Amino acid sequence: MKKFIRLCLTLTVCMYRFASGQTFPLESVKSYPFPTGLTSSAQGSRIAWALDEQGKRNVYVAEGPDFTPRKLTNYSEDDGQELTSLSISADGNWVVYVRGGDHGSNWDDELPVNTLSVPSPPSVQIWSVPFAGGAPKLIGEGDEPVISPASDRGTPARIAFVKKGQAWVAPVDGSQAAKALFTARGTNRALVWSPDGSRLAFVCDRKDHAFVGVFTGETAPITWIAPSFAKDASPRWSPDGQRLVFVRTQGTGGAPDSILARTHIPWSIWTADVASGRATRLWQAPKTLAGSVPTTHGGFNLNWAARERIVFLSYQDGWPHLYSIPSAGGTPLLLTPAPFMAEHITLSHDRQWLLFSGNTGPDKLDIDRRHVVRVPVDKAVMDVLTPGTGLEWTPVLTGDGATIAMISATAQRPPLPAVMAFTKSTPRLLGQNLIPASFPQAQLVTPKQVTFTAPDGMVVHGQLFEPAEGSKKSTERRPALIYVHGGPPRQMLLGWNYSDYYANSYALNQYLASQGFVVLSVNYRLGIGYGYDFHKPANGGERGASEYQDVRAAALWLTRQPQVDPARIGIYGGSYGGYLTALALARDSRLFAAGVDIHGVHDWSQAGEGGNPGDRYEKAPDHARAAAIEWASSPVSSVSTWTSPVLIIHGDDDRNVRFSQSTDLVRRLDRQGVPMETLVIVDDTHHWMKHSNALKISAATADYFKRKLLKAKQ
Repeated sequence: MKKFIRLCLTLTVCMYRFASGQTFPLESVKSYPFPTGLTSSAQGSRIAWALDEQGKRNVYVAEGPDFTPRKLTNYSEDDGQELTSLSISADGNWVVYVRGGDHGSNWDDELPVNTLSVPSPPSVQIWSVPFAGGAPKLIGEGDEPVISPASDRGTPARIAFVKKGQAWVAPVDGSQAAKALFTARGTNRALVWSPDGSRLAFVCDRKDHAFVGVFTGETAPITWIAPSFAKDASPRWSPDGQRLVFVRTQGTGGAPDSILARTHIPWSIWTADVASGRATRLWQAPKTLAGSVPTTHGGFNLNWAARERIVFLSYQDGWPHLYSIPSAGGTPLLLTPAPFMAEHITLSHDRQWLLFSGNTGPDKLDIDRRHVVRVPVDKAVMDVLTPGTGLEWTPVLTGDGATIAMISATAQRPPLPAVMAFTKSTPRLLGQNLIPASFPQAQLVTPKQVTFTAPDGMVVHGQLFEPAEGSKKSTERRPALIYVHGGPPRQMLLGWNYSDYYANSYALNQYLASQGFVVLSVNYRLGIGYGYDFHKPANGGERGASEYQDVRAAALWLTRQPQVDPARIGIYGGSYGGYLTALALARDSRLFAAGVDIHGVHDWSQAGEGGNPGDRYEKAPDHARAAAIEWASSPVSSVSTWTSPVLIIHGDDDRNVRFSQSTDLVRRLDRQGVPMETLVIVDDTHHWMKHSNALKISAATADYFKRKLLKAKQ
C-alpha cells in the first residue's frame, strides 16, 4: 500500500509538472552566456567582446575571415567585477578594457564593487592584453580609457584615461608606469584623441558650467574652446584634425521656473578652429519639447563624418532619428525618415556609414524588436540588414569595411555575437558551443505581442508569456503576473533583451511561465520605442504618475482573459518597476493579490542625491503644488490602503536607488501590519554584479509567487 501511495504521489507530481510546463530548473534558464561591449579595430578584421558566463566575465576575440571565437583572459570566479570600455588599438594588436565598478549606476560608478565582502576590496583598473594572446598587463587604476590612433616612430600607442577627475596616460603595452597627463581644475572626462594622436580634446566640468579643452603638450597651455556661461560636451575632431564640433547646452542657474510644466531644454551644435579656439554655431535645435536635449542611448550621438558632414541624433520630429548637416552650415538632412527609433549608433572607421539598431522592418511586430540598419552619412538611403523574427543590436563595421559584427538573439536562443558581409548576407553565429548543454532553449515559449488601451486613450504594448498547455484543461484558470521594467526609458522586446539586467528578467519571465503563470510584461509610457509623446508624457513619474494607469489597465486586461484567474494576479519589477509595483499594491490591493518590489523608489521627496535647492529664498511658482503632487505620486502616501502581501528586495550597495528607500517602506508597512517578507543582498549593487545573487533573487521571486498564488483551488 505504501509503495502504491508513493507511486500515486510521484505520478501526481509528474502530471502537475507536465501540466504546468515545468521542464527545466531556474538554474538552467539562467545559465546563458551574455555578450557585451562588442568592438572592432580600425584596421583589418579584428573584433572583441566581453562575455559573462554565470558571473565569470572574460574578453573574447575573433578575426576574419573565419571569425573563430577565442578566449583572451581567464577570470574564473563569480566575483562581481564587470568588464567595460573594450577597445582595440588601431593596428589590432592590443585589447584594452576596464575591470570593476558599476558603470550603469547613477552615482559612484567609478568606485569598486566588493560583492565577495573581502577585507581588501578590488579596485577599478585598466588592463591591456595582446590580441594574439598572453598575460593581461595592468595599466593602472582609472576609467574611460581611449587608445591613441597612431604611434610615434615605432613607439607603442598610448592610453589616455581618467583617474580621480584628471587625465592620465600610459603606453598600451604597460612598459612604463602611468603618469598624470595634465591637471585642470574641475572634473575632466570625455577624452578624445586627435586623428594623428598628438593632441587630446576633453570636457572640463566645473559644476555650473563646462568647457571643451584641448591638450597639445606638456609645456603648452591648454586651449579652451570658446569658453562661455554654458555647458559644452561631446567634442569630436574633424578628419584633418584642425577643427572640432561640440554640443552646447545651458549653464546652471537662473530664476526658478515651473516644476510641473514641461519646458524645452535647448541645445546647439558648434564648430571651432582648434588653433584659435574660436567657435561658430552650426545648428540650433528647434525650440519645441521634442526638440529638447535627446535622452535615448548615446544622447546626441555627435560625429564628424566623411564628406564634411556632421551627423547627430535628434527627437525633433517625434522619433529619435539621425540627421546630417554640412560642416559649413545648411539644412539638416533627415537620414532615417520612418516612425522608429535609432540606438546603439556607430560610425564606420572610414566615417562614411552609420550603423545602428532600430525597431523597424517589414513586419508590424518589429516595433517590439531590434534589427541592424545602415545608412550613408550623406543620403537618406536606409537599409534594414537583418529582417525577420530575430533580434540584432550593437552593430560595428570591421576596419577593412568587409564585415558587420553584431549581437544576435531570438525568443528562445540567448544573445551571441554574429557576423555578416557588409554586402548583405545571412548573419553567422559565433560561439554557439558556449551555450551550456543544460540551457532549455527548446522549452522556451515565444512571447506574443498584445496591446491594450489606458483610460486616457494611450495604446500600450506588452509581451504575453503563456505556459505550454500540456495536459492542463484549457478551461482551468491560471494565476497571472505583471512584470514592469525599470528605467523608465526602456523597452522589453519579443525576445532576449540587449541589457543584461533585462535579459535576467526575460529569463525569469520564461521560468515563471514554465511554472504555470501567465506573465504580461508591460511597456508603460515613459518607456522608449514608441515615439516622443509616449517617452515624455504629461504628468509622469513624480509629476503625477500618469504611467500607473497603463499598469492598472494591464491588470484589468488580464482579468478579462479566459485563461486567467482574476483573483490571483501578482506584480513584480525592479528599480522603476519596483516603484510601480509598490504603487500598485498601495493603491489597488484588491486588484493585485501579491507583489515583489525589487529596489524600488517609494518616496519621491527623498529620492535624490542630496543638494535639494528647496532652501533657496526664491521658490518655483508652483513649488507647493509640485511638492503635494510628488508626495501623492509616491507609494508611501498610500500605505494606509496597502493590504496585499509583499516581498521587498534590495542590495545595500545600490548606486541607483538608495537603500534607505526600502528601509523607510519596511518601517511603514510593519507599522501598518502588512504581510511582508524581506531579502537584503549585502555588498551588491543595483545590477546584481554577482551571478549567484541574481539567481538568488530570481529564485526568491519565483518561490514567493508560487507560495502566494500558485496553489490548488479550495
